[in-house]
Amino acid sequence: MERLRGELAEFVADVFGSVPRRDQRRWGECYLRGLMLDGRRKSIQPMAERLPDGNMQALQQFVNQSPWEWTPVRQRIARRLCEVIQPEVWVVDDVSFPKCGTASVGVARQYCGAVGKRANCQVAVSVHAATDTASCPLEWQLYLPHEWMDEPDRCRRAGVPDDVVHREKWRLALGLLDTLAEWQLKAPVVVADAGYGVSTPFRLGLQERGLSYVLALNGKEVAHPEDVEPHQPAYGGLGPPTLARYRTPPRAVCVLAMEAGAQRFTEVTWRQGSKGAMTSRFAVLTVRPAGKQSLAAAQEAGGGRNRWDGVLPVQTLLVEWPDGQDAPTDYWISNLPATTPAADLVRWAKMRWRIEHDYRELKHGLGLDHFEGRTWRGWHHHVTLVTAAQAFLTLRRLDPKAQMPA
Repeated sequence: MERLRGELAEFVADVFGSVPRRDQRRWGECYLRGLMLDGRRKSIQPMAERLPDGNMQALQQFVNQSPWEWTPVRQRIARRLCEVIQPEVWVVDDVSFPKCGTASVGVARQYCGAVGKRANCQVAVSVHAATDTASCPLEWQLYLPHEWMDEPDRCRRAGVPDDVVHREKWRLALGLLDTLAEWQLKAPVVVADAGYGVSTPFRLGLQERGLSYVLALNGKEVAHPEDVEPHQPAYGGLGPPTLARYRTPPRAVCVLAMEAGAQRFTEVTWRQGSKGAMTSRFAVLTVRPAGKQSLAAAQEAGGGRNRWDGVLPVQTLLVEWPDGQDAPTDYWISNLPATTPAADLVRWAKMRWRIEHDYRELKHGLGLDHFEGRTWRGWHHHVTLVTAAQAFLTLRRLDPKAQMPA
C-alpha cells in the first residue's frame, strides 16, 4: 500500500476534485487505503486501528456527518472508467445488505439475495459498465421500502431527504440511467436479470429513452408468434366498434420455444472460461409479447383503444437449449432486430456474470456491506468511497505500465 501512495494521491486529487476542503480529501484518501488494506472487517474502527494515520473520530465525521457531495465524485469516476473500459454493456442489478435492527436507513424485511430468502436487509439498485475483461459500478441508489413512507419520524432520524419517496426498483434503475445520460454517458446495450426483464414498464421505459436492451425472462411471459395476425370481427350494429383480436390466446414463451423445434438451435461460443470455451445452443425467434401491460401500451401507441389496429409489436426472443436438456432453460427479450448476429446477443446476455465479480470484490475485498452507520448520507458516502477504491484497482489492472505485486 505504501508503494501506491503516490498513484493513489493522484487518483484522489482527480476524482475528489469537487470536494472543497483539503482535509476532507485527505480523509478520503485515508479511507480508501483502509478499504484496500488486508483485514477481515472494513468498518471504521478496525480500519482506523490498522492505518498508521488512522483517526476513528475523524473518519466517522468524514463519512457520516461531513456534507461533501457524493454525486460529482461518482460522475468523475464513471466518466473516467467508461473511457478506459469501453463497455459493451451496462448491467442493471440490485444487491442486498443483511442488517440487524430497524434503525439503518432503508432496512426492512424483504427478499435478500445475500441469504436467498426474505430477511432484514437493505437493498440498493446499481448500474455497472462491463466487458468480459473489466467492469465497475457507475451509479447507485438505495431502495426505500414503502413502509418507510408511513414513518416520517424514522425517515427524519435516518436523514432521508424530503424529496426521496418510495419507488419501485425498476423506476430507480430508469432514474439511474437518466442520471448517467445527464453525465453525457451513453449506454451501449442494457442487460438485466429477470427481475427487471419481466417488467413491461421497465422495457417500455428503456424503449422510450432510445436504449437497446437484452433482458432475461423466466419463460412464463406470454406472447404470440410473429406470423399471427389479428382478426376484425364483424360489427354487430350496437355499441362501440368491435376491437381487432387474435384468434388464439397467447402462449408462454417457453412453449413457443419448444414449438420452434430443436433444429432451430445452433451452437454459439460466447467467451473463454477458466475451464475452456463456454458454448451452448441458442435460437433467435421473433414474438409479439402479450399480457395486459403490453396490450395497454400497444393501444396507447396506436392512438387509443378505438383507433388501434390490434397488431402487437414484435420483439426478439433469445432462447438457450443446452445439449442434454429436455427443454430450453433460459430466455432473453430484446428490442434489437432479429437480424442481430446471435453471437452478439448471446455475448451481451451472458455478460451479467461480470457483476458477480464486482459484488465479490466490493463486498469481500472492499467492505461494501461492512458499513455500520445508519444514515442516508453515511450510506451514500461509504458506497461512493468503496466505488472509488474499486475504480482505482480496476485502473491499475488495466494499465499495462502498472507494476503489479510479485
